[in-house]
Amino acid sequence: MSIAIGTTRQVLADAYKTLSGASTVYVSLHTADPTTVGNNEATGGGYARVQGTWTSGTGGALTMAELTFTAPTGAYTHVGLWSASTSGTFYDKCALSPNITLSSAGTIKVTPSFAVS
Repeated sequence: MSIAIGTTRQVLADAYKTLSGASTVYVSLHTADPTTVGNNEATGGGYARVQGTWTSGTGGALTMAELTFTAPTGAYTHVGLWSASTSGTFYDKCALSPNITLSSAGTIKVTPSFAVS
């Protein structure tokens, strides 16, 4: 069942936005499914989580500005959301579609979004 009222969907989206207590989260890259704990996070080659801030939309939508990661050679399959730039609480994950493969170190750009239906 989908939620019929757009303002209700937005209230739920805004609750998701502030899981960390603020609208700011840290986004990570993963080389395989992070499961429920944030496994398989990228390492090396200048990689670090990138801070992003959710912006409320309407009707149950959240958006974030495009984020740029420095990443080592490898295949990347997921992004994750965290409470901190290192360690912290793992909140959620999303599969990249399509997966992104770098044959040499480079950058990866993602634009996170969230929608309640």
